[in-house]
Order: sequence, then C-alpha cells, then structure tokens
Amino acid sequence: MSTRPGLEDLTVFRIEVAEGVATVFMDRAPVNAQNGVFREEVMRVFDVLHDSDEVRAIVLTGAGKTFSAGADLRDRPDVTKRGAYPRHSRAVRGGFDCVMECAKPVIAAVNGAAIGAGCVLALVCDVVLVAEDAFMAMTEVDVGLAGGVKHVLRHFGQSDARMFLMTARRLHGPDLYRMNVASGCYPKAELLPAAQAMAREIAGKVPLAVEAAKRAFTLNEYMPLHEGYVYEQTQTAALAKTEDTKEALAAFAEKRKPVFKGR
Repeated sequence: MSTRPGLEDLTVFRIEVAEGVATVFMDRAPVNAQNGVFREEVMRVFDVLHDSDEVRAIVLTGAGKTFSAGADLRDRPDVTKRGAYPRHSRAVRGGFDCVMECAKPVIAAVNGAAIGAGCVLALVCDVVLVAEDAFMAMTEVDVGLAGGVKHVLRHFGQSDARMFLMTARRLHGPDLYRMNVASGCYPKAELLPAAQAMAREIAGKVPLAVEAAKRAFTLNEYMPLHEGYVYEQTQTAALAKTEDTKEALAAFAEKRKPVFKGR
C-alpha cells in the first residue's frame, strides 16, 4: 500500500492493508509529534485511502509507546512574519479535516499518550478505542496556547470538557471509557487486534451504506432533527437503487454471505 501512487515516499506514516482494513501507523519517533511534514503526509494518506476501493475501514494508531504527543513546538509559526499564523492554522485544520472528510470510517486505537493536537486527532476519528494505560490531555493552558474546545465538546459533557481543558489533567483509558469518550478500553496488547476486528466488522457491511452513514453523521451534527432525518431518508432512497443494496437484500433472503462491488 505504501508504494501506491501518492504514497510512495512517506516518511512518518506506515500503512498495512488486509481484509478491507487499512491500519495507519503514525511513525515519527520518538513521540509522533506533528510538524509540517506530518500534516502534509496525513492529508495525503487519508485522501488516497478515501479513493481506495479495496479499503473499507481504517484504524489509526501510533507506532511505539505514544499515540501522538501533539504539535511539535519546534515547528511553531514565526509571529513576526505576516501570514505565518493563518497559513499554519489552515494546515493544522487540514490535518484533522482529512480524517473527518474521509469517506471510510476511521477507528482511533489510542495506544499511549494523546496530547493536544494528538488528542484532537483521536477525537476526529469516528470511533475511539483506548488502552488502559493510555491517556488524553489538552495541555494548551500549560504553555499559553488555546485550541481544541470544539472537538472536545463533540465527545465530552460540558462540565467534563471544561475540567479537561482548564486543568490540563491526564485522563486515562478507564476514565475516558467511563465518560463515554471511548467505546472500549483494553489491555494494551489487545487494543490493536480489537480495533482491527471492529474495522473488519465494518468492512463487511454494504460499503455505500457505511459511507452514507458517516456522511450523515458529519452533516447531521449541526442540523435540526427534522432536516437531518429528511436528509437521511434521501440517502436511503438513493441507496435502494444501488447494486450493493440489492445484493445485500438478496443475500439476506438466501442466507448467504453478500459480495459487494462498491456501487
């Protein structure tokens, strides 16, 4: 997969593909800190996977002991240069938006520290799974910066979000599971297999229907109930005409495993 067009020269990411699942490893030692190269590559990776028919679900995790320790503070924009911050901020958003906009569901397997931008990168995934000894932290208040509130509020309750951001506390796997931020909490050795098993489960569903569900989650987040449900119904009507939906219904009736073609 790493040799396919657009991904030949990756330096801080590794990709493995099996059974319809792409496992994406952030691999920038020692702590997978995010710099300009990291952001450029994460956008390329998720854009290519977006268009890869053989990939139906994605697992994102960190190589080594860390998920991602956040932004590389050695790569901050020069405040004396005009336009440096808008350009930097646009790149940072792009590194998160590519995950949210990827048509394929993305499962974060948080294997270690997920701090600042690393925490946000986990939170923009569709499903969050954590290791028992992993933790999330938003440390911006410790270093005089700000950011991440909106993404945190998508997963945390109001009081927990404020506590999390204003104290910069570390919240470990069991805490994140208790707060409903994570859908599962596992011993570290079991985390990646569990994430890949869930991804394979998703990959076995009707591909266009899964993509429609992800699209609906993204759009419906800010829609009123009525408009959101109307949108979903238009998706159902469109899916009903596709070959894969007809195959899924036929396979169900015939008690056999469906064969999907992505159309």
